[in-house]
Amino acid sequence: MHIEQPEVAPRDAYTHGHHESVLRIHSWRTVDNSAAYLAPHLREGAKVLDVGSGPGTITIDLARRVRPGSVVGVDASSEVVDRATGLARSEGVSNVEFHVGDAYALDFEDDTFDVVHAHQVLQHLARPVDAMREWRRVLKPGGLVAARDVDYGGVIWSPTSVGLSRWLELYHDVHGWNGGDAHAGRHLKQWAREAGFHDLAASGSTWVFSSALEREWWGGSWAERATESRFAAHAIESGHSSPDELRRIAAAWREWAADDSGWFLMPHGEILGRG
Repeated sequence: MHIEQPEVAPRDAYTHGHHESVLRIHSWRTVDNSAAYLAPHLREGAKVLDVGSGPGTITIDLARRVRPGSVVGVDASSEVVDRATGLARSEGVSNVEFHVGDAYALDFEDDTFDVVHAHQVLQHLARPVDAMREWRRVLKPGGLVAARDVDYGGVIWSPTSVGLSRWLELYHDVHGWNGGDAHAGRHLKQWAREAGFHDLAASGSTWVFSSALEREWWGGSWAERATESRFAAHAIESGHSSPDELRRIAAAWREWAADDSGWFLMPHGEILGRG
């Protein structure tokens, strides 16, 4: 079901929100599974900015890899910044700090960082090129930008599921209503060029969820998000869905997770560029 909606100005709002089911997924991320394309370029002593740092697991991993350098994570949510700060403290990582910040207007001087990293950020921004120009401003001359975003146009799964097909259609609708681009992964190279970066190296990688544990974790998280996260609120508020439909989508996720044949792939675009 697709309900026609009047055009709405881009909201530039974060589609997922910070419900516990969202943070649980985000907290799984590390450099190895989410920023491997950047890892060979990290050096000891580097100063790194992580934009949209979320719960901080990638950020803290970056900090471990650039010691005695330092890493700063910025996120729009003060609640998530507090959570990330506590995680760093509990893991004994002292060369990282977290602050509330705006991807379009960073509170740093020009030419401050050796690396600016952003994971799953640009897909949520109504003005991705403007954001990348701001990231280039805070990079030292010749500094490195690194961005990775999923492309929902290439998401595939098995077995066939009417419920998951509707979920994907709805995800595109809600994402667009919020001003984002669910196909961000394929646009990273173009956006980086428009933002003034050069020496671009574009790549891609995937996440795959297939084992019983992976299916339980991924499918269970999305079943919860479909009815309880900000995604659910936005789907209803925008008029694209209803509570009854969202409950059916949640049931489809649980059914997929329980199926031993279940397999789910998410493709990502990646870009490295020099400022």
